[in-house]
Amino acid sequence: MIKELKEALRFAASISFWRMAVFWTISLFISYFQLHTNWIFSRRLQSYPRCRPPISESLTPVCIITGATSGLGAAAAHALSREGFFVVLVGRSSHLLSKIMTEIKTQNKDAHVKAFVVDLASFQSILEFKSSLQQWLLDCKLHCSLQLLINNAGILATSSRTTPEGYDQMMGTNYIGPFCLTKLLLPLLKRSPVPSRIVNVTSFTHRSVFDVQVDKESVYGTRFLRSEQYPFARLYEYSKLFLILFSYELHRQLGLMDQPYHVSVNAADPGSVKTNIMREVPSCLSSLAFQVLKSSGLLQSPKNGVSSLIDAALAPPEASGVYFFGGKGRTVDSSVLSHNTKLAKELWDISDNLFMEASLAFKETASSESDNWL
Repeated sequence: MIKELKEALRFAASISFWRMAVFWTISLFISYFQLHTNWIFSRRLQSYPRCRPPISESLTPVCIITGATSGLGAAAAHALSREGFFVVLVGRSSHLLSKIMTEIKTQNKDAHVKAFVVDLASFQSILEFKSSLQQWLLDCKLHCSLQLLINNAGILATSSRTTPEGYDQMMGTNYIGPFCLTKLLLPLLKRSPVPSRIVNVTSFTHRSVFDVQVDKESVYGTRFLRSEQYPFARLYEYSKLFLILFSYELHRQLGLMDQPYHVSVNAADPGSVKTNIMREVPSCLSSLAFQVLKSSGLLQSPKNGVSSLIDAALAPPEASGVYFFGGKGRTVDSSVLSHNTKLAKELWDISDNLFMEASLAFKETASSESDNWL
């Protein structure tokens, strides 16, 4: 008990804790202020209806959800399986994936569900997933394409950890992994005979970033490792901002294609949701934070909080480059910084180079191992 109290006091004395307590709260209120302002001045209200997925004898739409073992990912899996999608669950725990699959099939006997163990912080794991996914599509005699990709996986790590490739683990899981996964699966999304979509799950916390330097060290997350204390709050904010910049740049590039909106991309902000995202924060502090949010009427359950994700996923095909927040198909504007096209292009170029380097390194390793075997 005393040890836990000391840990909580040490944590509460950190800059990151107060950044979360002050900046993140203000950022959340800004999002809701926008939402209610848009509602009052209804001429500016932008909302989208949900459209049913295209289901036919020749096509069962396939949806991939990362971070599907709990919270919003699990809630999205339940909801989209009821919509008729063949839901592919992606997560790090085989035990939790099996549990979610069982729960979905128990509640919906007609549900089609498949699970893959993938670590989004590992480029090798992502590459192996792509290969396994394509083989599975062939084995099941499904159309070799995807209709929906939801990049939901994310962590809030309070201590510094690095991936095998040398990235910060939180940046790897929250941004680099989704970028690489999207790049690898984009051909399958383009191959879809019906309009397909990418949904990137972001956060209101991106509003706490007022200035950003986009370079290799920032994208890798290594720039922040020089600090005496691991600035986990800032890193989390950066990762979510990068995800929005990526969404808007991908939307812009897809719009330049011969078939604009065949593949659309949206950002979804669920707001404040009671999930296990704060499991590394001392339990007494996370419980206090949840209690304050609940008293303010801002804390949602995953079942309610997932509405913005489903809105973003099922919006009409022409809805692309949109930031969904607040449910009921409603949207708000993300931060001014997130609309900086120069930053978005710089981030894309750096991330794409990272992707190419990782692909080349993996091929060289595979070739070396093959030569050694021979």
